[in-house]
Amino acid sequence: SAMAAENLSTVLACTNAIATALAYVPALVYRQDADGNRVEVTTHPLRKIVRGGVNDQMTWPDFLEHFVASTLLTGNGIAVINRNGNGQLAGFKYVPWGMVTVAELASGRLAYDVSDGRSTRRYLEGEVLHLRDRTDDGKLGRSRLSRAADTVNGVQAANTHANSFLANGASPSGVIEVPAVMGPEQRGRLREAFQDRHGGAGKAGSTLILDGGMKWSAAQISPEDAELLETRKFGVIELCRLFQVPPPIVQAYENNTFTNAAQAGLWFATFCLAPWARKIEAEFARSVFPSGGPYELELDLSGFLRGDPETRWNAHKIALETGVLDADEVRQIEGWNPRPAGARPAPANEGGQADG
Repeated sequence: SAMAAENLSTVLACTNAIATALAYVPALVYRQDADGNRVEVTTHPLRKIVRGGVNDQMTWPDFLEHFVASTLLTGNGIAVINRNGNGQLAGFKYVPWGMVTVAELASGRLAYDVSDGRSTRRYLEGEVLHLRDRTDDGKLGRSRLSRAADTVNGVQAANTHANSFLANGASPSGVIEVPAVMGPEQRGRLREAFQDRHGGAGKAGSTLILDGGMKWSAAQISPEDAELLETRKFGVIELCRLFQVPPPIVQAYENNTFTNAAQAGLWFATFCLAPWARKIEAEFARSVFPSGGPYELELDLSGFLRGDPETRWNAHKIALETGVLDADEVRQIEGWNPRPAGARPAPANEGGQADG
């Protein structure tokens, strides 16, 4: 289950990294004019929802984080689209996937029955946002955790083994040698007494006292010999691979091949965040905006895709020198307002000196 999978720290870290990053980036609404140019629209109801919250309980980042995390863990994310009496967009209500039952109508469209334990309400396509991971039937998403169940179970088994290892005092079991023959009852009492006195990580290193000629022989094996640590490290890489998250993003630096954090972030944005952002934008275009209308949502990933400062400003310099961008457009890319007219520096002449 999704809840059980999140007990694996790498699954939780990958889910949080993707969902939180997408909730963090600016969400902008654009309108395409008659000439095909895109113009940002600051008065659209969706823009107001992004700034003011999707409902009385959730901000936009909270909503998008829940929405994306549900899709990553269960394969499906659902949110009810709220509209006012005029049919204008008024907000969204996130619905946990476990509360949803999906039925296919005779028309081929999907109906979503949402139950809160007391009542059930049916919503049709167009009344909900339905973000889904890759599907098997074209209707419902399937989580990548279920597609790679053997991998996830293997990582869970390694964690269970490690927990058991620590619970036994972080040392392997051994053998107590007794010079005399013991009956089943005596062996049971000895085993229970030994476990009660020395079992568990909190009792590791306690002094062992034996009498009656008994001897203790510990099994000479370590976690490294059992490859426990290496198995757990490999499990982190395996789970990161499922979510397309570079290991450094979830603080796994053992096999880091990125020369710096900026490159890891760029890879993360290009191959992980950008596909998810496109899926979200397409679902809003399908369910929220009028069919064939001029409006569209954009999750602005430019902050992730800019690269390190030196590379970014060298690119700006080339754009300025070739006339692709002007100074105000560069400032806009960097998130700054245009420089006031009176404060603009005088342009340089051919000799590189400022005029006048």
